[in-house]
Formats: sequence, C-alpha cells, structure tokens
Amino acid sequence: MLEKMGDRLDPDVVIEEFEALSRDAGRVQKETLKKILEENGETEYLMKWGLNGKTDPISFKSCVPLVTHADLEPYIQRIAHGENSSILTGKPITTISLTSGTSQGKPKFVPFNDELLENTMQIYKTSFSFRNREFPIGNGKALQFIYGSRQFKTKGGLAAGTATTNVYSDKKFKTTMRAMQTSCCSPDEVIFSTNCEESLYCHLLCGLIFQDQVQVVSSTFAHGIVHAFRTFEGKWEDLVNDVRRGELCSWIKTPSLRTAMSKLLNPNPGLANIIYNKCMGLSNWYGVIQELFPNTKYIYGIMTGSMEPYLKKLRHYAGDLPLLSADYGASEGWIGANVNPELPPELAKFAVLPNIGYFEFIPLKEDLIVEPQPIELTEVNIGEEYEIIVTNFAGLYRYRLGDVVKVKGFHNSTPELQFICRRNLLLTVNIDKNTEKDLQLAVKAAANLLEEEKLEVVDFTSGIDSSTEPAHYVIYWEISGEASEELLKECCNCLDKSFLDPGYVSSRKVKTIGALELRILKKGTFHKILDHFVELGAAVSQFKTPRCVGTKNQTLLQILRHNVVKNYFSSAF
Repeated sequence: MLEKMGDRLDPDVVIEEFEALSRDAGRVQKETLKKILEENGETEYLMKWGLNGKTDPISFKSCVPLVTHADLEPYIQRIAHGENSSILTGKPITTISLTSGTSQGKPKFVPFNDELLENTMQIYKTSFSFRNREFPIGNGKALQFIYGSRQFKTKGGLAAGTATTNVYSDKKFKTTMRAMQTSCCSPDEVIFSTNCEESLYCHLLCGLIFQDQVQVVSSTFAHGIVHAFRTFEGKWEDLVNDVRRGELCSWIKTPSLRTAMSKLLNPNPGLANIIYNKCMGLSNWYGVIQELFPNTKYIYGIMTGSMEPYLKKLRHYAGDLPLLSADYGASEGWIGANVNPELPPELAKFAVLPNIGYFEFIPLKEDLIVEPQPIELTEVNIGEEYEIIVTNFAGLYRYRLGDVVKVKGFHNSTPELQFICRRNLLLTVNIDKNTEKDLQLAVKAAANLLEEEKLEVVDFTSGIDSSTEPAHYVIYWEISGEASEELLKECCNCLDKSFLDPGYVSSRKVKTIGALELRILKKGTFHKILDHFVELGAAVSQFKTPRCVGTKNQTLLQILRHNVVKNYFSSAF
C-alpha cells in the first residue's frame, strides 16, 4: 500500500516508490513475470503450453504463443458461463469487464480481478502525485463526468460491466479519490443512473452547486467533457432555474435522481444570478469552464489517440486552463502513467509501470517481410515504433493489445511511450494503407476550411463503399451549422488530397480507387450513435466514436445512412 498522511496521499512517498521501480525496470519485469507465472502456472491454459513450472522470460516466450482476443475468447466464455476450474487464473475470476465495443461493433469480455483494481489505484496515485507537484490542489472536489453502465450477471453468475463501472463501484475508488483530495461532486445515484441524459444534467447541476469547491474538471475521455459542455449550452437556463428555486426541473423523471438531488438543492438566488451573468457575458461559450468554476486548476482526461480531434473544442471551453492528459491503458489493463503533466496532450508520453504486468514490444518497420520477435521492455529504442504485448495478473498471456506506440524517451530505465494509433488498418481498398492518425490529419486539414464560415466539425467517422466500382472512401461529418455548397465541395477535395499514403495517391491517379465521398449528417447523429452503444451496455464515459465503420456493423451503418442530408464527390484527381 502507498503511504498516506492521515487520510491524505503523500505524493513524495508515491513518487519515490515509482522512482525505485523505474530505476531497475528490467529486474522488476522479471520479478513481475515470475510472480504472474507462480500464481497461475497450474492453470489449464499455461499447462497446455508445457511451461512445467518455469518462470523465466526465455522459457515463457519459447513456450507460450502470441495471441489475440479471438484466441482467448473460448476460455473467457467458459469462465463467464460459470466453470470454476483454474482456466486462465489460479484464483477464480468473479468479475468480467466489457470493452466499449466501438472498435468491433460489439463489446468483448475481458477478465477483471482485484489485482487489476490495485493496478488502477497505483496508476491513479502515481500520476496524481506528479500532477500535484506541477499543479497543486487543496482539499476540494472534482466535477467528474463519469458514468456506470448497466451491470448484469453472466450465464455463470459473474458480475459484468464496463471496466470503468467495475472501478467506480468499488469502495477503493472513493477512498483513493478522497486521499487525492478530489472527491466527486456527484452522489452515486448520479454516477450509476441508467438514464445517461438525466445523469449528465445532474452532474452539471452538482458542479454548479459546489462551483467554488471544484478544483478539477474531468472525464475518462476528452469527448465526455466536450459532450457535457455542448449539453450545457442548451440546458444552462434550466440549470440556473434549478439553482434559483432549489428544485430539480420536472423533466428529470428518475426517482433515485430526484431524491439524491433534493438532498443537495436549496434555493440560492444569489448563486443563480452569478451563474446567469457569467453565461450572458461569454462570447460563444469561450472559457465557460474557467468562468463557472473559478478555482479549477486543470482539465483532466484521456486526450490522446482518437480523443485528439476534440482538443480544439475542449480548449475553447477551458479558456486559459491547462489540459492534462490522463494515463495510458485499455479495458484489458493499464500500461503507463503520465509523469510529465506539463506537456500538452499532443506531446503526452507515458512511463511504463514495470510491476503491473509483463510487457513485450514487436518492432514495426515497413521493410520487414517477416514479423520480428518481440523484445523486452528495457530493450526498446528511442524514436522507434512498436506493437505492445501484455501479460497481466488477470489471465492475459502474451496478448496483442493492437496498439502502436513510439518510444519518446526513458524515465530512469523504463520507457516513456507515445500512443500512435491502433495497428489494424483503418481504411484500405487495395494497396492503400491509411490509419486512424491519417484520417485525423485529413479531417483536421479540411475542417480548417470551415472556419471561414465560423463552423466546426462536431464529430466524424469513415468507411469504405464497395457498392461502386471501384470502391471509394466515405467520410461522414456532422457540422455545427449550414455550410455553403462551394465550401463543402472544397472540403471534400481537401480531404481527398490530404491522404498522403503513396498507395492511396497512386491508386486515385489511375482510378483503381474511386473519388472520395463526403457525406453530411443531420445534427444529433453522433448522439444517436452514443445512445446505440449505451444500449449495448457501454458506459457514456467509456464511449469512443468509431473512426471506421465496417460492413459487420450494420446497425451503425444504418444510423449513418439514414441521417445523411447531403453528399459530395471529390474532383481532386
């Protein structure tokens, strides 16, 4: 356990613990692998590969193969169906995490246990300690836009919910937040409400009630904060009236929410007037977070990867407040902490905690025909890109996470990683290879053209239309208002020209890939997509807009197709 000063975390002690771990990362990695294999060596899965009690890295890597989720899914399904034998872990798995489902169209089951929860708390405490050294906070509250999903029981009676729900529902989460002096403004009834729209409204109202105590505004992902304040733009007058009257507005129907909020609300016309005047004084909502919550020190959430497109809008809402990127992990487990909080999100890098799992790295070089063997944590080179392989305490062994990372440096002997993209190709028709990052750059270039008409891209996704010959890229945009025909045609051409992959450019020139199509969506389409994933069991705070929609995801394709209002074909080639 990390040392505390009474009920408060001692950041100096936490930092010293991390420094000790990172100074000898190679040794810690070997010890971590040994511990994982000692605890789980008698499991069906590891026995199958003939480790026979060996716990060293060489034996482990020579016996146990690299796997994807598809390889482990039969084992995980047996656990979910109630088999209590040691299938993947020595100790029984009692909880299942669901991934967001935005990558493949449906959530995946992943084992969750106490060790993963402890890893989560260690990551939280480590990054907080470095953050607090640069941006110290007093004893206040956090306006956290966090949401639990609907939990359910698997066929075998195991509790199942999103990874974030499994964390938020554990008492250790609250204890850790109190120790970090950032208790959530909102009561549990708001966090775990099944009505996401009502829950978001109540989060905002709780923030306003405690507005002078709020020191941090956060969500799991940057999208969650942007979504919250886009909602605030349309609901602020209702919120002000609730504060003024000390009574929750009538459209909130959930009894548990009404009861919980009634305990916090008292008539406060003075505060209502302050909020009203501040909102009226804003220009296009610039700096609204800073104005409403004057003691806020920073905005916090995962801001890398698929969250980067939201940074421009988030900075607009934040005003002069710094944006601090949260840590690096996935539903399958954590990898690294942000120990350089002063860096802007675009440059964020994450120091690997060598005791929370055993990590390997596959070098990624385009000129290699045969995939190279994975290398150790301390063998990576600065400036090179790798696919990350995870072995953890919850039954994942040599698991291909699918993330591409670049090594930006070292903190003592542990590498600092920058997330680049998901490895699986995003857009491809034949020889073209465009990743999520390529898509982001193309959308950013074209979206800049909208500024001349004071418009912005609310959100976007993409796909391949194979119904035409040849097939072509489709980019879906939801924009903030009506743009002229000429401007949208120009945006469409800009998108096409901004995909710089040589395979794409050459294919477009010889017409083996058709003209890029830009489809404009009705306002609110991406909110419908969010609602769809919530219905599947995802939590709002864990939602990530799918950046490429494949043919397997027919429901999502239907939502997109039914909401197209205009379309344009590129004439760039």
